Amino acid sequence: MGDHVRLRRRRKVGATRRSRQRSKGSWYWTVAAALLAAGAVGYFGFSFISGDSPGLIPFAQGKTSSVQEDLVGRASVIDGDTIEIHGQRIRFNGIDAPESSQTCADGNGKAYRCGAKAAEAVDQFLAASSPTRCEFVARDRYGRFVGNCFRADGESVQAALVRNGWALDWPRYSKGAYAELQETAKAEGKGIWIGAFERPWEWRADRRTGQGATEPIAPLVGVSSGSEACDIKGNINSSGERIYHVPGQEHYDRTEITQGKGERWFCSEAEAQAAGWRPALR
Repeated sequence: MGDHVRLRRRRKVGATRRSRQRSKGSWYWTVAAALLAAGAVGYFGFSFISGDSPGLIPFAQGKTSSVQEDLVGRASVIDGDTIEIHGQRIRFNGIDAPESSQTCADGNGKAYRCGAKAAEAVDQFLAASSPTRCEFVARDRYGRFVGNCFRADGESVQAALVRNGWALDWPRYSKGAYAELQETAKAEGKGIWIGAFERPWEWRADRRTGQGATEPIAPLVGVSSGSEACDIKGNINSSGERIYHVPGQEHYDRTEITQGKGERWFCSEAEAQAAGWRPALR
C-alpha cells in the first residue's frame, strides 16, 4: 500500500475521532446546561414558597392570603382586647386593655381584678348584638389577626371599650383615634378611671424586666392628685417586702426613701396598693 493511501486513511480516522469527541462534548454540555436550568427553577421555586428570595413575600407560616379576609361569627372572649372567631384569635386594633391577671385600685383604694372586669365588659357588649365582624388590619408578631371589630348593629368594639373606660387608646398603633373618647371616660370616672391603674403596655414591660407583681417602673395614672401631698413612703425592707407608711404611723418618721433601690413616694394609699405595696402593720 502506498504511503499516500496510508496517510489519507490516518487523516480520515483522525477526523472521525475528532468528530465523535465534539459530539460527545456537545452532548455533555447540553445535559449540563439542562441540569443547571432545572436546578435554578427548583431553587427559585423553593425560594418563592419559603420566602427566602429577596423581594418576595413569604407565606406566613402556613397561613394563606385567605386569612386576611374579614371574619364574621360568634365571638368567644379571651381577654379585654382579644376574641376568637372560628378558631382565629383576633386582637383589637389600636387599643390596650388590662391583662387578665392585672389588678387596679378602685375609688376606695381597694384592689380589684381590672383585667377580668375588662373581659367581662367585652362579653356583655358583644352579646347584645351578634354576630361580630372584624376587618383585617395586620398580623402581630405572635401571628394573631389584628382587626377593627364591630357588632352586628355596626357599633365599634374598640370605641365602646375606650368610652366605657375598660381599654385605653394605644397611641403607638391608634395614632390617637380614640384619644377623645378616652378623655371623656377619664372625666366621668368610667371603668378603670374610677381609681388608680398602670397602663397595660407598661404593666407588661415591668414584668419582662423582672419587676413582677411589685412596683411598676412607670407611674400610675388615674390617681387624683389635687392638693393631696405625695407623702406616703414606699419602703423596701430587708426581706424585699414592699411596704408603705402613712404619716402618723410608728415607723414613718425614721423611714428613709432611697429611690435608687426602687423605693418611692406615693400620693395616696390607692396608688400604693395598685402598685403592689402593702400597708405597714403599725
